[in-house]
Amino acid sequence: MADDLSRPVQARLDAAQPRHDWTLEEVEALFARPFMELVFDASTVHRRWFDPNQVQKSQLLSIKTGGCAENCGYCSQSASFKTGLKAEKLMEPSAVIAEAMAAKAGGASRFCMGAAWRDLKDRDTPKLAAMISGVKALGLETCATLGMLTADQAKQLKDAGLDYYNHNLDTGPDYYAEVVTTRSYQDRLDTLEHVRDAGMSTCCGGIVGMGEARRDRAGLLHALATLPVHPDSLPVNALVPVTGTPLGERVLKTGEIDPIEFVRTVAVARLVCPKAMVRLSAGRETMSPELQALCFLAGANSIFVGGKLLTTPNPEQDEDARLFALLDLQPMPVGAPDQATAS
Repeated sequence: MADDLSRPVQARLDAAQPRHDWTLEEVEALFARPFMELVFDASTVHRRWFDPNQVQKSQLLSIKTGGCAENCGYCSQSASFKTGLKAEKLMEPSAVIAEAMAAKAGGASRFCMGAAWRDLKDRDTPKLAAMISGVKALGLETCATLGMLTADQAKQLKDAGLDYYNHNLDTGPDYYAEVVTTRSYQDRLDTLEHVRDAGMSTCCGGIVGMGEARRDRAGLLHALATLPVHPDSLPVNALVPVTGTPLGERVLKTGEIDPIEFVRTVAVARLVCPKAMVRLSAGRETMSPELQALCFLAGANSIFVGGKLLTTPNPEQDEDARLFALLDLQPMPVGAPDQATAS
């Protein structure tokens, strides 16, 4: 490749360890690369660490829906917005474990539990521990997203058998105030630190298509790539506009993110966090098979399955079965190592 931008990228493709010293300008330069070369580079890095024909299936269940005190401008579950969603109580462990059994029967290897909370309350920890240990006993990887955690709460969740904790940064630091004002960027970073210190793996990504600029998408990936430890899972969500939410209403007027720009985001995520499971998350319901294929080629290797992601639609199992057959993809086995042996 002749262009100057290709040299630093190519020089890192065979590096033994991922970088943690990316500059924002370097990440922006990756976004600006010719599309075909960017996807080729990302696919090359992906193949170094993973089997390109395997995609992990995760399933996400809302274990406590609605009534959240946060004002995240994209979220149907915020008590700040009138979205028609009714607040519900925390589910019982037996009901959650039954859902996890069904998820495993449907081919999921990771089961994720999400609660619409600003932060975890100590009174709820025993019930959550019962859920986590019950799901873990089924042989599934466990993941939860419960809002902000203290260091002690993170340790309790780890002791209960929680493998992954999801806590997204949402967007780049410069655009963050346009998304939420009830929780700071540092609050999110502090929770991630507690999770890492407790010995759990982190699941951390963001949402694109909220009206942000490309520099903000680069800012998100720069923030993730310069964490002390890269996220073990990195969800890339396309905003699903919800009527009644400020960002949803804005996107309904201005239009959703350009599909090729979305693929660029997936590709850059793969390049800067090469060993992460890059999850093609919210927004798949409206993505064509061709667009999803481009995302897998660019380095995505994980999806959510099941007809709902918390409160928003997601492809049904039969749709994903057709997609996997069309693209000759295989589900990543339950308990399989996240990373393939580097060649």
